[in-house]
Amino acid sequence: MNGVELFLLGRTLMKIGEAAMPEPEGGERHGGGVRSVLIVASDVAAHPGSAVGEIAARTGLPQSQVSTSVARLKEAGAVVTAPDPADRRRLLVRQAPELSARVAEVRATTIEDALATALADSTPEDRKEVADALEVLARHLSPHSSARVRTRDTTTRG
Repeated sequence: MNGVELFLLGRTLMKIGEAAMPEPEGGERHGGGVRSVLIVASDVAAHPGSAVGEIAARTGLPQSQVSTSVARLKEAGAVVTAPDPADRRRLLVRQAPELSARVAEVRATTIEDALATALADSTPEDRKEVADALEVLARHLSPHSSARVRTRDTTTRG
């Protein structure tokens, strides 16, 4: 497998992951928003007490997209915000102390249906093989792994 194939596989996996996400209450999906919301949620978990601008700098997302994602996460009860004591104009974002119903619902979601749709022409054995391979990848490639790749990437380009 080369870098292009790995990149395209990653895009396919993201699409399967997005399809696996349960519909929000009211059935309203925000176009293209699942990715940015999950990226922001992951960053907030790794860096509690960050300002929106800091999250944008770390994730590479536009500040407006981070602000929208933070608003959606706050509405879902996943994060809380508080004024920065050093600069009351800035809001600091951290995970909510209690697990909201929406966060519990998202975390409890499985990929079976999305995988069955993506692999519609495959056998149940093939789908199990793919699911098992994804479990192995998940054990070895955590969100922290991608942060190390991004860090290495930005330091080697400059």
